[in-house]
Amino acid sequence: MNQPKLRINKYLSESGVCSRREADRLIEEGVVEINHEKATLGSKVSPGDVVTLRGTVVTPKKDHVYLAFHKPRGLETTTDERVADNVISYISFPQRIFPIGRLDKDSQGLLLFTDDGDIVNKILRSVNNHEKEYLVTVNRTVTDEFIQGMAQGVPILDTVTKPCTVEKLSTRQFRIILTQGLNRQIRRMTEHFGYRVTTLRRVRIMNIQLGSLPEGAIRPLSPLEMKTLMDSLEESQKHFL
Repeated sequence: MNQPKLRINKYLSESGVCSRREADRLIEEGVVEINHEKATLGSKVSPGDVVTLRGTVVTPKKDHVYLAFHKPRGLETTTDERVADNVISYISFPQRIFPIGRLDKDSQGLLLFTDDGDIVNKILRSVNNHEKEYLVTVNRTVTDEFIQGMAQGVPILDTVTKPCTVEKLSTRQFRIILTQGLNRQIRRMTEHFGYRVTTLRRVRIMNIQLGSLPEGAIRPLSPLEMKTLMDSLEESQKHFL
């Protein structure tokens, strides 16, 4: 039985080199070749083809790594190891991995890592409405008006945030569940109402919980977590298509 051909961007993402979006950029740069010929965005890879990236042979991987990390405050979510206090150098994992999404330097909590570039866009695609949950402490008393305003949508970055779930936990702390990921979204939302975030911790991404994972620690996702995650991604892909 003939093995199916793979689009070049999918081949690169499944090899753990990068996400599909990054693969498209590399292809457009002209640094990807198939059998010594420059690849195009529509190129497909057949079994036995030799794919190179800047002259280095790229081999597809069969088993991917999926990890949960409790990011401490002060680390930069970047794969550029030239950046001071970057998460990759901090984790020092024995193989190449990259973060799924990001947490800003002043925030802490759950951050997912993988070498599976194909899964990144599926999790991050905003139309899929995948939930991310945060515990936030602010510099003054949380009022009912503040909670209601945050939940209804806030004008930031030339748009209005999607309605979301917000719950007051104590005098200065609240829980918020987002389905989008605008730049420094929660901080900008609170600033709109005259508040300032003092601590921000992400405790959940979809079905993956931070739980009791110690700050600075990393763990593989469990088989049950992976099954639930993949089932959710498959379901959301159906709606997207």
